[in-house]
Amino acid sequence: MGLFPLLLLLLSHSLLISLSSGEISPELGICYGQLGNNLPSPSESVQLLKTLKPKAVKLYDANPQILNALRGQNLQVSIMVPNQILPDISKNQTLADRWVRINVSPFYPRVRIRYLLVGNEVLSSWNDNATQHSLVPAMRRIHRSITSQKLKKIKVGTPLAMDVIAFESPLRPSNATFRADLSDPVIKPLLEFLNRTRSFFFLDVYPFFQWASDPVNVGLEYALLKAENINKYADPGTGLVYGNLLDQMLDSVIFAMRKLGYPDLRLFIAETGWPNAGDIDQIGANIYNAASYNRNVIKKLTAKPPVGTPARPGKVIPAFIFALYNENQKGGQSTERHFGLMYPNGSNVYPIDLAGRTPESKYKSLPLPTNDEPHKGKIWCVVAEGGDSNLKALRSEMAFACGQGNGTCDPIRPGGKCFKPVSLVGHASYAFNSNWAQFRKLGGFCFFNGLAVQTTKDPSYGSCKFPSITLNSAGKQVKAERTDED
Repeated sequence: MGLFPLLLLLLSHSLLISLSSGEISPELGICYGQLGNNLPSPSESVQLLKTLKPKAVKLYDANPQILNALRGQNLQVSIMVPNQILPDISKNQTLADRWVRINVSPFYPRVRIRYLLVGNEVLSSWNDNATQHSLVPAMRRIHRSITSQKLKKIKVGTPLAMDVIAFESPLRPSNATFRADLSDPVIKPLLEFLNRTRSFFFLDVYPFFQWASDPVNVGLEYALLKAENINKYADPGTGLVYGNLLDQMLDSVIFAMRKLGYPDLRLFIAETGWPNAGDIDQIGANIYNAASYNRNVIKKLTAKPPVGTPARPGKVIPAFIFALYNENQKGGQSTERHFGLMYPNGSNVYPIDLAGRTPESKYKSLPLPTNDEPHKGKIWCVVAEGGDSNLKALRSEMAFACGQGNGTCDPIRPGGKCFKPVSLVGHASYAFNSNWAQFRKLGGFCFFNGLAVQTTKDPSYGSCKFPSITLNSAGKQVKAERTDED
């Protein structure tokens, strides 16, 4: 065989491998959320995110302004079908066809849409059974739509949270299984669909939350991927040795899929990240740890040759880092609003290179963390600065706080020890704090639609004593301090 035919054969073989791999690349993408009232425009955001050097961008809808801004850009794009329409789409092919015709066809192929995600964390406990059981039928209909409309190269999937796994402590990957309520009715048909369509198992995986829930038994450096040669965990079921928490979590899903007969289904990290700030009662949420985790994840996932995991060594794991911005309208704990790589003004929270080409030595040192251990002292929940700018909203949230629990707001009613001086802000602070003190252990947050904030300054006045929260060495709440009226 001559030299030219040989080179042509090798090139064709290389191209075939590339195409059959579904454009898998060790370069990473960024999640572009929009839950903020102070974010740059879509066109500005596209230019900003490109400075982070991502290969792809993940949207949480099919926002036409953002998709128009992505026209002609060399970025793979992931779009999403909203959870609330899945039950309807699952029963109606016409609706599925219409959604794809409106939200995908006008932009493809000028926008490099490569992933169409059906719902977001649909199988997590906060979604009802009807929505959960509509997931796979909806995915089938969406896939049928993109096929009939000849939209090639688009993979259909759905991102799931780690709570689809029946967790045990310590986390032993080889023992992992999917939750019993999901395994047969939803997970099995989902895996069959993903396998048949050569798609991915999309997973939202956050070592931060796993570590923060048990910081005594899970080392921080192990969670940050900083302890590869120090702390090790050997799975007694397989003998596989783990040097970081992320690999343990990923392999748990791999072993769970293997038990259902799908040992080779590819993983795609749909979200991972670390918060750059948090509430006073949250540990480890700071810029230093966020930069450390994300830089270490990038180093791991962009390594050449690929590193993979102990259960799948040498395999590429594509991923999206969460998130582009700190988003001030997300609910829950403060960490939810502080996962961004950028502030809304377009400046970097810390320098980072999603392409993985910047060595650690090139980054300037960051301030050392001060909250890697639980706060030692009392904590209260009060009206945030500027919370009195919308009195109607403040009254509404105070009514909500007072409407829960047993005697939550009795002290601020006429004749109570906290009724005077009569002040909406003072009464609302008492209501927020009293509600939070009662319900924090049950998942309550000091948020109240963005009108509340935690403080270490005692807000008590006169004979009115506000109950406080204290944490033990494991970051768990000890019994809330009671007022003299409780």
